[in-house]
Amino acid sequence: MDAAFLITAFATLFVVIDPIGLAPIFIALTQGADRQHRRKLALRSCGIALAVLTLFTFFGEAVLGFIGISMPAFRIAGGILLFLTALDMLFERRSKRREDKAGEEDALPDPSVFPIAIPLIAGPGAIATMILLAGQTSSVLEIAAILAVLVVVLLVVLLFFLSAGIIEHALGHTGIVVVTRLLGMLLAALSVQFVIDGLRNIGALG
Repeated sequence: MDAAFLITAFATLFVVIDPIGLAPIFIALTQGADRQHRRKLALRSCGIALAVLTLFTFFGEAVLGFIGISMPAFRIAGGILLFLTALDMLFERRSKRREDKAGEEDALPDPSVFPIAIPLIAGPGAIATMILLAGQTSSVLEIAAILAVLVVVLLVVLLFFLSAGIIEHALGHTGIVVVTRLLGMLLAALSVQFVIDGLRNIGALG
């Protein structure tokens, strides 16, 4: 495996996962959380995403095939779940729930597993990319090299997540509200695109 392939793998994963685009979404989903809580969520989400993508790197479509799930079905399900998150962001449902739980110990939200780790980081695109890259390898050493590239990309994601407080401070409360609404719309569009892609893959759309 030459350096050119690893560079291509890095570029592909970077574009698919999109660390820069995930940063404002992370801010919106963790609005009101302190620095320590955000750091915990960032580490947890990146760790879970790494575990999920590593699993699919080694076992690929066999994991989905074993339980009878195709990649198009996985993409459609991810799109539907992501759309529900977009609705929360658009209509302030997360903020309302936090206010209702103001006196509870678990008042702070925990979106680390869903939707940050899955499907925002380890989404259908990232999973398909890891399956494709693994299919071009012929040894465990080459798979290890691809996983090393994945770790580098996730470290970039983590770096942006840990900078969330600085970005939020620069935007201010009004800026965060505006960004949250805009990202809610973008997430809704992205989720619909997931569903459309899944339906197209099974031939339901022309």
